[in-house]
Amino acid sequence: MSEASAPETALGVDIGGSAIKSAPVDIVSGRLLRPRQHILTPSPSTPKAVGEVVGELVRQFEWLGEVGCAFPAIVKHGVTLSAANVDASWIETDADAVLTEATGCPVTVINDADAAGLAEMRWGAGRGRSGVTIMVTLGTGIGSALFVKDVLVPNTELGHLVIRGKDAEARASANAREDHNFSWKAWAARVDEYLLYLEHLFSPDLFIIGGGVSEKADRFMPLLTAKATVVPASMGNDAGIAGAALAARFEHPTT
Repeated sequence: MSEASAPETALGVDIGGSAIKSAPVDIVSGRLLRPRQHILTPSPSTPKAVGEVVGELVRQFEWLGEVGCAFPAIVKHGVTLSAANVDASWIETDADAVLTEATGCPVTVINDADAAGLAEMRWGAGRGRSGVTIMVTLGTGIGSALFVKDVLVPNTELGHLVIRGKDAEARASANAREDHNFSWKAWAARVDEYLLYLEHLFSPDLFIIGGGVSEKADRFMPLLTAKATVVPASMGNDAGIAGAALAARFEHPTT
């Protein structure tokens, strides 16, 4: 049985502002079955141009089955309602339909932070956890994924909560640390203020911290004071691809 026809596999695609990455995923283990392939995100990153790139990745893997796409936008019923780091023409676009036509495969589009959260909850730092979990991805901005008893509450966009008159991501993202040359201690205080605000609103049991800074957790996590458990994400760069593939299987279950 080929990868593309095996019931326990799906192709994951992670669409970012700079590159579009893809690999087939074992849905049982979360393992990438082949090395990631990537193509630079086209400029302008219109639906047609991005669709062509995703179609090319599908052809590179000779893929025939379900495809999941992690996308930097609010996604509702397959329609992208915002556009972060991609062309504004994606707003109000039926992304599922555009990418299904471009690839010839059934495509499910999901918010990129939600995709990473699904992967962490199924295979990573959130595995086996109960209660309320919030994954926060600290990168160019702040992505978020909220889970209640392992069930995703989609499109939370908690990086746009306002703290001290500014979006939280303007104060506490990894980019904010670099742009303002904050020390780890000074930046940790901003992250801590953000997590405490989330804790006040949602009373989570667990925070999962994703993004590249999670690899340097020892530099800032000991300085955080949230009552909830705070752990670094463990899926790394595979999270978006694996979570997107998982979302595709949820949308198109094998019978």
